[in-house]
Amino acid sequence: MGLTLSQKIIQKHLLHGEMKAGEEIAISIDQTLTQDSTGTMAYLQLEAMNIDQVKTKRSVAYIDHNMLQVGFENADDHKYIQTVANKYGIYFSKPGNGICHQVHLERFGVPGQTLIGSDSHTPTCGGLGMLAIGAGGLDVALAMAGQPYYLKMPKMVQIKLTGALRTGVSSKDIILEVLRLLSVKGGVGKIIEYSGEGVKTLTVPERATMTNMGAELGATTSIFPSDEQTYAFLKAQQREQDFTALVADEDADYDESYEIDLDELEPLVAKPHSPDAISTVEEVGAIKVDQVAIGSCTNGSYLDLMKVAAILKGKRVHPDVSLVISPGSKQVLTMLAQNGALADLIASGARILESGCGPCIGMGQAPASHAVSLRTFNRNFYGRCGTLSAQVYLCSPETAAYSAISGTLVSPLQATTFEHPSFPHQFEVLDNSIILPNELKQDVVRGPNIKSFPLNEALKKDLEASVLLKVEDNITTDHIMPSNAKLLPYRSNIPYLSNHCFETIDSTFSSRAKQAKQGFIVGGENYGQGSSREHAALVPLYLGIKAVFAKSFARIHRSNLINSGILPFEFEQSSDYDLIEEGDRLSIKNLKEAIELNQTQLTVTNQSKQSTFTVHLPLSPREKEAILAGGIINLIRQRAVSYTHLRAHETLRHL
Repeated sequence: MGLTLSQKIIQKHLLHGEMKAGEEIAISIDQTLTQDSTGTMAYLQLEAMNIDQVKTKRSVAYIDHNMLQVGFENADDHKYIQTVANKYGIYFSKPGNGICHQVHLERFGVPGQTLIGSDSHTPTCGGLGMLAIGAGGLDVALAMAGQPYYLKMPKMVQIKLTGALRTGVSSKDIILEVLRLLSVKGGVGKIIEYSGEGVKTLTVPERATMTNMGAELGATTSIFPSDEQTYAFLKAQQREQDFTALVADEDADYDESYEIDLDELEPLVAKPHSPDAISTVEEVGAIKVDQVAIGSCTNGSYLDLMKVAAILKGKRVHPDVSLVISPGSKQVLTMLAQNGALADLIASGARILESGCGPCIGMGQAPASHAVSLRTFNRNFYGRCGTLSAQVYLCSPETAAYSAISGTLVSPLQATTFEHPSFPHQFEVLDNSIILPNELKQDVVRGPNIKSFPLNEALKKDLEASVLLKVEDNITTDHIMPSNAKLLPYRSNIPYLSNHCFETIDSTFSSRAKQAKQGFIVGGENYGQGSSREHAALVPLYLGIKAVFAKSFARIHRSNLINSGILPFEFEQSSDYDLIEEGDRLSIKNLKEAIELNQTQLTVTNQSKQSTFTVHLPLSPREKEAILAGGIINLIRQRAVSYTHLRAHETLRHL
């Protein structure tokens, strides 16, 4: 039996374990990326590991999430990241150079290599045949230190594309269709591989839109073959030497297979408040639109914005609509300026934002109260845009542009046709906003807003605490730890952030947790979906959360909980979730011994209800060590002390 494309790359990088679905494996990592929202914490953790230089082929630190410098906090964090990157041999992408995923695709991604990034949309680079995986900041720090990346071997899912897209239908509509088919939890524990004749019709930027938003499936990653389209993209980026042809074997075996006929696909939207709440534009109808936001790492490419410019040329944005455009990179913005498309966008009434994440993460451009906002982004979680009452719809650039002119939601198939932009023979390459490692003669600079990350304590014999919060299904990391314009400047200040934990669900949670000093959270399905930010684990850790009981966990968040020493228990029977109330006192006797003996089924006593229920805690040997030590950092420190003692003993023995 042949191998899938992902299996080929994993096999080449496999260090430990077997490629059997569900088994823990360890792979070597070629590249890493961080961004400023998660990077500060990752580099504080890297410093704690006492290495001289990063061990990867290439590591890049990006500033793209928060570039609004209304106080010293952001500027200080940026300076810290730049100086620590310089010290450890990490490339540094300055503010304004672009969004990490877009720039990495343009300038650094290599087919067949492995990449992990401290951002859930790292799989963007799967668009050019790279095995690119989102991970927690600590996992990225460990990879930079030369450690393997551990994950459960994913199942393989094939999505076969046939036909070709009609004008007015885009690759954004393809990934929305995939979300309709699989849902936001349908990709958990799986890799999505695209194949079929339809793949050949899609450029790398179009493919990257799909692999980027594959994160919303909960998938480990998504990947396309590396083929003629990949070569054309790399050559246009003056990087053709990085090209390698890669494709799955013809007899590759997939766990699941789906087929999408591109000829039949219609323009789609994701309705509030989930990326899998999919309907056709026609089904939603001509609802009034108040705001349109185009760009981001999902749809901020040169081809995306050239299509938007062609639609808007000679037109005027509707008087009731605010249209904002955020190009994905400086390269994109420069090329739009050079060919006149930028002037067309501005003339239409569009507002041009800096090349960064911006409104996608709630960093400015919050809609008005009760507004309808069409966005070409990847997430429309409740409150993420900055306005709790807003209704956010996700759509393609074509749908967004035509709707901005109309003032109502419009299907591109019903609108006037436009001239489809051609793929450029050469992109504008000017990497003067990327600072090379060791270019500065400066020590690491730490501002007063940078605080130490919290550490857990080693696991005790028994565990007992009260349920401080009970939440529903599909709780996101934005629910757990919001990352809006007011809070993002404090991304390196866990004590400050702790005041806002779960505030969109229960504004009293933080104060109650601080008073209790120790507690539990109870959640439903897919707990912790969304962003990779480990603040959603570190802040609860700071507040004394010792365990989360849930029906199921999102992959990255579960890893982040274990890295922090927080126990991720899964209910044996989902119905037991219904029997627990906030305030119930839960206990597990002889927990430490049970974990040491590799017991995966544990009995929990609900003292308040005088009842018991069973939970699962399947841990790999590495995860078990981390939980017993109270987190990965504690484990690393223990090993360092043991190694020092061993070396001292060996020295004495030889004297």
